[in-house]
Amino acid sequence: MTAGTHHEIEIKLDADPEFALPDLTALPGVGSVGEAGEHQLEATYLDTEDFRLIRGGTTLRRRTGGGDAGWHLKLKQPIKGDAADSRLEIHKPLGRSVRTVPPALIGLVRVQTRGAAVSPVALISTRRTVRELRDAEGTVLAEVADDLVSAQSLGEETVVQSWREIEVELVNGDLELLAAARELLLGAGARPSDVRSKVSRAIGERMGRPTATDSEVVDDVEDLLVEPLPPKKAKKRAGKALKRMRETVVVAPPAAGDVAQEYLAAQFAQLVAMDPRVRLNADDAVHQMRVATRRLRTGLATCRPLFDEEAVTPLREELKWLGSDVLGPVRDAEVIRDKLLAEVEGLPGELVLGPVARRIRLEMNAEYKTAHKSAVTELDGDRYVRLVNALEAFIDNPPFTERASNPAESELRKAVRKAARRVRDHVDVLAGETVGSPEHDFHLHEVRIKAKRARYATEAAKPVIGKDAKNVAKVMEGITETLGNHQDGVVQRQWLRDLGVRAHGAGENGFTFGLLHGRIAGEAEHDEKLFSAAWEEAQAALAVWPG
Repeated sequence: MTAGTHHEIEIKLDADPEFALPDLTALPGVGSVGEAGEHQLEATYLDTEDFRLIRGGTTLRRRTGGGDAGWHLKLKQPIKGDAADSRLEIHKPLGRSVRTVPPALIGLVRVQTRGAAVSPVALISTRRTVRELRDAEGTVLAEVADDLVSAQSLGEETVVQSWREIEVELVNGDLELLAAARELLLGAGARPSDVRSKVSRAIGERMGRPTATDSEVVDDVEDLLVEPLPPKKAKKRAGKALKRMRETVVVAPPAAGDVAQEYLAAQFAQLVAMDPRVRLNADDAVHQMRVATRRLRTGLATCRPLFDEEAVTPLREELKWLGSDVLGPVRDAEVIRDKLLAEVEGLPGELVLGPVARRIRLEMNAEYKTAHKSAVTELDGDRYVRLVNALEAFIDNPPFTERASNPAESELRKAVRKAARRVRDHVDVLAGETVGSPEHDFHLHEVRIKAKRARYATEAAKPVIGKDAKNVAKVMEGITETLGNHQDGVVQRQWLRDLGVRAHGAGENGFTFGLLHGRIAGEAEHDEKLFSAAWEEAQAALAVWPG
């Protein structure tokens, strides 16, 4: 991760003007509360004309005042549970102009703006009172910010509003502290916030109202309760009422096109979310973006009968380019480097002759840096932007065929059967080949690719088909992991040969590289046995797959 970035994990609650903070030392692990410090913060928020950043959970601002003045870009970060928001924040120094966003930040949101200009959309002034929560040793666990906010939206219709909110941000504490802080503040009279950022509240209805979620429906049912009840009992009763309401409604089975569209939309959102993290060289970002790319490509192939063929084919070709040509070399260098270093670490010291680990790091890090730089160059290019635009347009308005209106369950069962049949066809090819031959290794790799596609197809079917799909997805995952290790071994052996030659040319001892080559070749035989067992398990799962 580059300098000037950190993960922000916080909770945000609304409060009335007369709200009084409770005794914060009652929180677990908190030994003392620091003196209150007051700051005046002024921030200008920028976005495109149609609010692409804010809609995507991204905020871009220029702030003055406080200890973190400068340009701030905040990206949504996945976190378990709903107790807190987690965001990746990138900070850059202040420039002379509020309109001149640092180019590095513009690059990170390119996948969202795609060339559209950003300009100020809101001005927000905050009088912030901050208190540090410390443990018995004086370590800062979290910061509690009591904010009095005044916001002005910019545009054809200017809206001025003000409110009070309480934020608790982790410093060295954990999520349990945040959860406890939330309960304590709610108990003192604070309220859950229905917005995730100040600018979202400032912009308000200019972005349109989101579709009601199930939780909002439950809140509506709670409003119908005449008898006053404690909050937990009220929610439980509301849930039962909502269940009875749903049971009286005959729900039509989901259409195949709707399920396919939802799956593709989820993978597209993941691709967009990983784009800036790939640029920042964040851990596992290339892997996650490549997986999203492959799932999109597989989803389009699996659901091909539901869409116009002429629209699907070019998208799949471009996704192959993105996953294989752009992201593939980066991921391969990363995986091979880590696996070879782990192999060296596992050897007895007397068998490591020469600077083996140093040679691996030197060569593979150079390979990785070159591949990563090339990938970012491609992400900045027009071809990638055209692909992202085409994917978004396809998902927003899918070119459905008549089969898209068929029940999703029947269509997805057919798709999974077809994907599994392709795995079986490639397994049959292996029977007449010599184990360890290049041809055998090639077809094992093909089995892995087909099994991965079957796995992704089955994962897409899980929401509709349930347990049967889950079982098949699990066994296909077992095959892909086993054959993934095998394929990694094939590539590792190629690299070990080259590394050994380079080490020898530099006057280093090549013994250890040869030793590792032999060990990994031996592990390939073990992988073959694991694959045979995994394939038997897969056949058993497919045998009970309903037609």
